Amino acid sequence: MAPKTLIFFALFSLLAIVALADTESTESDSGLMLNFYKDTCPQAEDIIREQVGLLYKRHKNTAFSWLRNIFHDCAVESCDASLLLDSTRRSLSEKETDRSFGLRNFRYLETIKEALERECPGVVSCADLLVLSGRDGIVALGGPYIPLKTGRRDGRKSRAEILEQYLPDHNESMSVVLERFKNMGIDTPGVVALLGSHSVGRTHCVKLVHRLYPAVDPVLDPGHVEHMLHKCPDAIPDPKAVQYVRNDRGTPMKLDNNYYRNILDNKGLLIVDHQLANDKRTKPFVKKMAKSQDYFFKHFGRAITILTENNPLTGTQGEIRKQCNVANKHH
Repeated sequence: MAPKTLIFFALFSLLAIVALADTESTESDSGLMLNFYKDTCPQAEDIIREQVGLLYKRHKNTAFSWLRNIFHDCAVESCDASLLLDSTRRSLSEKETDRSFGLRNFRYLETIKEALERECPGVVSCADLLVLSGRDGIVALGGPYIPLKTGRRDGRKSRAEILEQYLPDHNESMSVVLERFKNMGIDTPGVVALLGSHSVGRTHCVKLVHRLYPAVDPVLDPGHVEHMLHKCPDAIPDPKAVQYVRNDRGTPMKLDNNYYRNILDNKGLLIVDHQLANDKRTKPFVKKMAKSQDYFFKHFGRAITILTENNPLTGTQGEIRKQCNVANKHH
């Protein structure tokens, strides 16, 4: 083989190896990558992490909100921060639908966005802010650190009109719940792990009184019923009143596997909690997660990763909003 041919072959092989290695180390099929902002806004993830920590010290319930936002945004067709858009004359906000009942603390996301804009104007998307604040909220609650890719861009429209096609309700059958998540690529243990989010936060009485009135659901633990009736004394509670039951009385501020022990003891607040512990498709995984927090965290991290990579806008799609609650104005 001639020297020139050998040199060409060596260079071609080297370039192919470098290109392959670069692709494998950074980018996923979704178009997202780890450390997307390393050149355009190197401090982005540190700013979000710092702000989440400061807000958590002042308002503990912000961490619950950040975690719940991931589900409510990313499960509805695309992980593009459509959840954060306010209502307009032409469209209803996803935040104002019945499935979004109890979502709050959106104003604090704007606080984080303002900090990002001061450092890197027009660079970091609200979709990435939503996902990364959720990741850091999980850590604040004692959950695992999950390396999540970035590079999402923001959508320009609410999906309120189709939201119920994607978000399973707390009274849905387990078949519907499993099918909805399967459509996003999340398997049965992943669904069981995601519902472990019910380990933290609270459930408003509006969502559970049907298990107490006019007659108590006989499957509920009698001791727990007494507590639920104390917290929810009215058959028709005022949705604006602060009437709720902690999802986990033992460790209400900690994301842990205590939830699974509770639902096996018939102390789950919602119908979906009871079904999860009793359906033959999910019960084996509930038992495993009740025994092993590491097993729970492994599947939880995997499911969150899949959820946050659900059909994102990337490249030139969508936009980078200046404010998370309104789409940019285009003249």
